[in-house]
Amino acid sequence: MTAHQRNAAGLHANMPDEQRGSAAGGASAPQTKPRASVPDILWKVLVWGGVVFFLLNVVLLIATVGVNSIATRWFGTPLPQGFTLHWYAQAWRDFQLGSVLWVTFEVVGAVVLLSIALGVPAAYALARAQFPGKRICMLVFLLPLMVPPVTYGIPMATAMYQTGLAGTLTGVILANLVPALPFVILVMTPFIEQIDPNLESAARIFGANTLRYFRYVLLPLLVPGMLAAGLLVLVRTIGMFELTFFTAGPDTQTLVVALYYAVFSTGVRAPQSIDAMAMIYMAITLAWVLVALQFVSPTQLVSRVKESR
Repeated sequence: MTAHQRNAAGLHANMPDEQRGSAAGGASAPQTKPRASVPDILWKVLVWGGVVFFLLNVVLLIATVGVNSIATRWFGTPLPQGFTLHWYAQAWRDFQLGSVLWVTFEVVGAVVLLSIALGVPAAYALARAQFPGKRICMLVFLLPLMVPPVTYGIPMATAMYQTGLAGTLTGVILANLVPALPFVILVMTPFIEQIDPNLESAARIFGANTLRYFRYVLLPLLVPGMLAAGLLVLVRTIGMFELTFFTAGPDTQTLVVALYYAVFSTGVRAPQSIDAMAMIYMAITLAWVLVALQFVSPTQLVSRVKESR
């Protein structure tokens, strides 16, 4: 046996079994994927069937409300007898949606601005300061998010009625600020924790005071988080019903509270008019949700919170 043959035999002996088989046969046999068992297939069918059933019910429910809002008459037939946009104009007049939308805009705008102005400094303090009981302090801040609004909404409304704040625009704004402020703190704290503290030290070394550091260094880094928190608070405040319902008066109702009263006036108002109002509310909320999702993803918020921990 020549030296070349001995080297080839040694290499063949050191090969793994798969490689020796492929070298001997010229090509390896294709690896077959393991077949899914019957319980796995049944589980997937059950899960996807439940998801499709749920989504189908939601779509059909929304479609029913939407079709009824443009129907002239719909009773006992697969489709309405005719279609019209008259109910949208009637809902706008009957429920005074112009003033209701303006009140909603005022409440939502004030809550967003105040929650950002107060929540960002609080989140910065919680992200940078280290002190005993920090976790307990964070838990106290987040209690309004974990506790149902009804549990603290009724005592808060009672206190507002005693002080004369209930029924006023200020009272509605303060009531909605209670869950909005902790929400901003929850969103902004991970954003601030990701900012390197050495940037502040470097800015101090180069002579920047607190105002210049905040304006030129910290604020540009916080703008994405502030924008995300503001948009999420905006969507949350539009849909906040309990606290607004407890503290709103006849002239300080937001759109969701006005819709609630409209539903209870079914015997007086036409159902098509109420459905038209519901579609207006859904369209406004959906538009803001789509805008919010362009700037922030819920999965990114969860990952940021996990990374900060």
